[in-house]
Amino acid sequence: EVQLLESGGGLVQPGGSLRLSCAASGLTLGDYDVTWARQAPGKGSEWVAVINSAGTMTNVAASVKGRFPISRDNAKSTVYLQMNNLKPDDTAVYYCHTLVIQFPRSYNYWGQGTQVTVSS
Repeated sequence: EVQLLESGGGLVQPGGSLRLSCAASGLTLGDYDVTWARQAPGKGSEWVAVINSAGTMTNVAASVKGRFPISRDNAKSTVYLQMNNLKPDDTAVYYCHTLVIQFPRSYNYWGQGTQVTVSS
């Protein structure tokens, strides 16, 4: 069974930092691109960042650009989202996701989410 597990969330003051981790079991995460998304209370989901399987290409949403670098350690089968200069608007549940294509089928895997609360 494939599982993604996020960790590292918590309560932090504005301007603070957190590092989220996404670990995988049941698949070799290093074979796949990984995305982070978030959902704030009462709002729809928002894509945050993506990293390719090799870790050589990344892209982040304009709302977090320059603050949330994404990285990975394929030896540890883990993807990270470093969250710096956090703002109250960053408060959300953060999810990691990967898409596995095994032709002719595809499988979307999501973690259970980790809560990030930015408040003074």
